[in-house]
Amino acid sequence: MRLKKRAPDFLIFLTTILLLALGIVMVFSASAVTAEQKFGDAFYFLKNQLTWAAIGIVAMVVAMSVDYYRIKKLAWPALIIGVLCLTAVLAPGIGKEVKGAQRWIGIGSASFAPSEMIKLCLIFFMAFSLSEYGDKIKDLIKGLGPHLGILGLVVVLIMLQPDLGTTVAVAGTVYFMLLAAGARWGHLIGLAVIGVAGVLVLIITEKYRWQRFTAFLNPWKDPLDTGFQTIQSLYALGSGGLFGVGLGRSHQKMFYLPEQHTDFIFSILGEELGYLGVLVVIGLLFLFIWRGLRTAITCPDAFGSLLAVGITCWIGLQAIINIGVASGSLPVTGITFPLLSYGGSSLLFTLTGIGMLLNISKFSTQGR
Repeated sequence: MRLKKRAPDFLIFLTTILLLALGIVMVFSASAVTAEQKFGDAFYFLKNQLTWAAIGIVAMVVAMSVDYYRIKKLAWPALIIGVLCLTAVLAPGIGKEVKGAQRWIGIGSASFAPSEMIKLCLIFFMAFSLSEYGDKIKDLIKGLGPHLGILGLVVVLIMLQPDLGTTVAVAGTVYFMLLAAGARWGHLIGLAVIGVAGVLVLIITEKYRWQRFTAFLNPWKDPLDTGFQTIQSLYALGSGGLFGVGLGRSHQKMFYLPEQHTDFIFSILGEELGYLGVLVVIGLLFLFIWRGLRTAITCPDAFGSLLAVGITCWIGLQAIINIGVASGSLPVTGITFPLLSYGGSSLLFTLTGIGMLLNISKFSTQGR
């Protein structure tokens, strides 16, 4: 028997709202100059972000209100819809190509990124399936095999866009879910070795990925091309000092640092709000991760526990990768910081996932 519902986890809710609010402020600060130059409206990106934030908050409230356990039967339909959307983005006339990557479905002047949707759909499905398999997940062929097959299909479709950063985030999230589900350590170690080898092969066999990797090792070797983004990002973070140059006073956003309101918003935040601002964001992130994993541990059923693990690891891992890229600790990948970066699809599905996490926390046994 499931326990009576309690109030959702306040700290998860608080960190979400604080990161979202800070993200809206930073999106405006980082994008105003670019928006004025490209669209003649300094508020262009801010208005879009506010619209998607409002839609996302509604989705979060709905996801928080509908008992997660009652909708687990929708796991298969959710996965199928997600895979179909990933496939559609590759179709001529449907997929929208931007800067050599075909990751969006064009809907009039707007666009939708199926790779953001598939993250939540895959986590939802894996939580359902792994909870149904139980101890059978210890069997390499009959337990682990089917789940790796589904992950492989999703990874292939994402790589056809191509998008290595999202591939790593998705695969890493499922890996932690398999760990939480009780997969054998020997199998997990083998998967880790194969996964790292696979990423290296993908880097070596594609010229632009190899250039990014070598630029990560020494960005000053090619400061005007492959190392440009990393160097400009480090300039932004370094010039922020302890207290920052002041909100809205970034120099690097003046057409020096590309993707300053999406992939590199953390760098602009570090420049304008300084080391203290960076510490606040990292502190909020790890507070979110702690409460998310605590919710997973204290959840009374396997499905909710695995779903909480997946959502927490997805948001945490993606944010850590983004921070690694901004600080020059990882090669440049096109992956955003959840809740902070500009992006409607990302914001919508991130807030929906957090709504599910808050839903699960209502049935948590912590504090009982």
